[in-house]
Amino acid sequence: MKKHVAFIGLLVVVLLSSCSSNKKFVYLADMEMGEKYPFDTKHEAIVHRDDRLSITVNCKNPELAIPFNIQNGTVSVAADGSVKAASANTALREKGYRVDSDGNINFPILGTLHVEGMTVSSLCEMIRKKIIDGNYIKDPLVSVEFLNFHYTVLGAVSGNGTYSVDGDRVTLLEAIAKAGDLSLNARVDRVMVIREIGGERQMFVHDLHSKDIFDSPCFYLQQNDIVYVEPEYRKSSKTDNGWRAASILVSVGSLITSIVWILK
Repeated sequence: MKKHVAFIGLLVVVLLSSCSSNKKFVYLADMEMGEKYPFDTKHEAIVHRDDRLSITVNCKNPELAIPFNIQNGTVSVAADGSVKAASANTALREKGYRVDSDGNINFPILGTLHVEGMTVSSLCEMIRKKIIDGNYIKDPLVSVEFLNFHYTVLGAVSGNGTYSVDGDRVTLLEAIAKAGDLSLNARVDRVMVIREIGGERQMFVHDLHSKDIFDSPCFYLQQNDIVYVEPEYRKSSKTDNGWRAASILVSVGSLITSIVWILK
């Protein structure tokens, strides 16, 4: 009798488990082994309003570059006669140049520069050209980095929040992974990226089942992008409820039949 009771209990567990949903995520399901898929190796982040940029100018004669690397115009002279930026400017440089609401920065010597919408390389080239055209330095080296590159992940992921990255290169898949992966109620075919383009917000929808994500303009995230993973809605249609009820009735009927058979 005890064996019968144990078997009945196990059968109940199996049947109830069959009624629950065990959803598994399969990313990039249509990729083929050994197949080659091209991707954009020249991706560059675009400058937006409220970005903070670190801009450094170098050249063969470091003293000539000093005026372009300080934000309050002060320098110090060492005992050996060498000139360098005052140490008090370190904190200012770490804060970088903030892009204002008009998309401009105020850069030493060169004045107001409109930088919104530019890539890192195009901004470097613009500053370099202005320095050369002004006869300040013949062959300057200009580097630009983002100091506050961040994005936001919301919806059906394990960790909602705003994330920062070193540099300016992060993919949509990396962003989801950093947020703790998708939740069990996530819709893999409804992963949205909301992006600011030309003063407007646009939404791009992605299906993580498909390799087409590599061709998306949002595969590499931009500054201030919002990633939203749509959850499965709890409200079910009448058709879904009907199928669920039928499934439960069949399971219960099978359970009763099995119990009667065992008892006999």
